[in-house]
Amino acid sequence: MQSEQLKDLVINAIEEIKGNDIKCLDVSELTSVTDYMVIASGTSNRHVKSVADSVMDVCKKQGIRPLGMEGQAQSEWVLVDLGDVVVHVMLPATRAFYDLERLWESSKEEQVIEQF
Repeated sequence: MQSEQLKDLVINAIEEIKGNDIKCLDVSELTSVTDYMVIASGTSNRHVKSVADSVMDVCKKQGIRPLGMEGQAQSEWVLVDLGDVVVHVMLPATRAFYDLERLWESSKEEQVIEQF
């Protein structure tokens, strides 16, 4: 699966389980580690974990095996490494504190999806 298709699959999985404030950053020109970073928020620790689990389940159904998943124990910030796409699902306070969007601000913002 191409990185563009994988990114779309991840975003759809996050939307399906009502992940909030989804942003996709194209970091392909800034790092060789990944092409896209998808950042989303959850409303609670349980929601953060559920969003990350949903991404994992959808990818596994498509035959995509994640390289790793971190942070499920506390579920304030769960990272899912899919190679070409790295997914960060965070509580709003954690997201504001680490401010990944600003850290990668030279990247091209691919897509901003507002959900209310």
